[in-house]
Order: sequence, then C-alpha cells, then structure tokens
Amino acid sequence: MTEERMCRQKTDRFAGRTCEVSARKMAEVYADTMIRLMNDNSDVVELEADLGACIMGGKMDEIGRYPGQLINCGIQEANMVGVACGLAAAGKIPFAHSFAPFISRRANDQIFISGCYSGANVRLVGSDPGIMAAYNGGTHMPFEDIAALRAFPGLTILEPTDEVMLEKLLCRLAGEKGMYYIRCARKAVVPIYEKEQDFTIGKGMVVKDGRDVTVIASGIMVAEALIAAERLEEEGVSARVVDMFTIKPLDEELTLRCAEETGAIVTAENHSIYNGLGSAVCETLCENVPVPVERIGVHDSFGEVGDMEYLKKRFHLTAEDIVVKAKAAAARKKG
Repeated sequence: MTEERMCRQKTDRFAGRTCEVSARKMAEVYADTMIRLMNDNSDVVELEADLGACIMGGKMDEIGRYPGQLINCGIQEANMVGVACGLAAAGKIPFAHSFAPFISRRANDQIFISGCYSGANVRLVGSDPGIMAAYNGGTHMPFEDIAALRAFPGLTILEPTDEVMLEKLLCRLAGEKGMYYIRCARKAVVPIYEKEQDFTIGKGMVVKDGRDVTVIASGIMVAEALIAAERLEEEGVSARVVDMFTIKPLDEELTLRCAEETGAIVTAENHSIYNGLGSAVCETLCENVPVPVERIGVHDSFGEVGDMEYLKKRFHLTAEDIVVKAKAAAARKKG
C-alpha cells in the first residue's frame, strides 16, 4: 500500500514471544521533551499533582529554574486541572500530569466544566494506563479512563505508542489549541517507529499490510498485534496492523477502508472493552460497513497486582489472544 508506514525493524523481529524494549523509559522522554519545550517557550507550563518524581524524575529538582512553569499543585488533581484551565485562560500552554486513574476519575467534572465546556487550551497527561500500573494494583489501574472521557465534547484522546511518537506529539501539542488527553506509558516500551517518522493527529498508521483481517490496536497492544500478525502469517492468514493512536476522533476513513479491503476486524486495547477503542470502531462500522469484529480488551473487571507478563495473560491482552480472535473474525467473514 502506498500509505503503509513501516516499523523500525521488519516484522520478523516480533516473531519471538518477548518483545525487545527500548533502553529509554517513556517518562524520560516526557521529562526531556517538557524541559526543552519550557526552555523554548516561557508560556509552556508543566503541572504535577505531587507525582513529578514519577514522570519528571530529577527534572523536578530544576523547579527553581522555571518559576511559574514547573508547578507542583500537591495531591489535589481536581484543583490542578482548574489551575491548568486558569493558566490557559491567561494565555499559557499547560500540560497537567497525574496517574491516569487520578486525572481521569478524580478530576472528571473539572475536565468537563473548566476544560471542555469553557473551551480551554489544556493537555492532560494520564500515565501508566491499564495494566501498566502493574504492582500499584487495582486502585491505580485504569481500564475506564477513555470511557470516562470519550463523550466529552471537544476532547481529543491520544495514546502514544513509543518514545518517537510521544516526543513528536508533545512538541506538536505545544502549538495546538484545544483539550487533549494523552494516555502515556512511563516505562520503556517496544520501539515501533524511526526517528524521522511524522504523525498526524486523527490519522491512524498502517504498520503492516495484510489482506485477510485487520487488527486495529493502540498503545502497548500494537507490539502484541505485530507478534500476532507474524504468527498468523505462518498459518496462512494475512493480517494488517493499524496503530490507532488517536482514539478520539477516530480515523473513520482508514477504519472503513480496512473493513472494505480485509472484510474482518479485530480491535486490541489496554482498556475495558466498554466505550474505548473497540466501541469507537464498532460504532463506525455498524453505521457504514458492517463486518465481523472481535474485540481484545478487559472484560468488566478491576485490576490487580502483578508484573506485565502476568497481567497480559490474566486479562487476555497477549499476541496469542489476538491470533485466536483474528482467526475467528476471518472465519466469520468466510461464513
């Protein structure tokens, strides 16, 4: 396909069960990028709800170098969002970070009223989404953050896939206007893209082409989808993989094209199957191009303590699960 965007390495690097991860943590990328943005533009402000050390690391020690730009609001996420919206009204460019469950659940009304309803220019950053909270357990494990925010008018929801995308999107958002929710890993993740790759908000990326079924994935599930695609290829099933890093607004044009060209869809997300990526894809397809759809995601459950590999298996977020669903979707198409 002329629009296909290739991965950093050929897809056979995903053939093994364990993905190679970047040596650089996403938190380090976030911290370095925010410091650079603050240096370049005095209007850029980074706000924390007493979790600066978790994503800004040692950069929070530089708070004195950025008076009015690097702000710790304390453990009061709702107030932090209100402060961010007030700063936006004064012409600043605020990025407000907390763990994903805290900034999406605890500050929900402030996001709606002070943010979206008021037309504020704010970037909300929710780190460690879904099972990435790992040993912090169920209280810190948001399977519903997208669901809680997707119906808010004017709110764009993004899930950067790797360090290259995170840096590019942060830099782009510093020059954009509007309300954004960035669902962001803190740990090192599997590198997908080359440094020169560019990204358009609202447009998905075809990272592997295929003709029999399309896997539409986001976040950490993109790497799992690539592993699955390689295994499916060995069984004679050609799987296309789409990185749908903008969950709202969904790239409907690409979604419909994939449905028309491959005839079957699997969605894969580190989130509840309710009102997330899978729901957005199904809504688009049922109104335009109804095709068989199988969904990978968390099924009406709370999180629990564990490492990533255990949690992937526990909540059926593995490449093996995608393989099963892809074959099921393709079989339904043939039927």
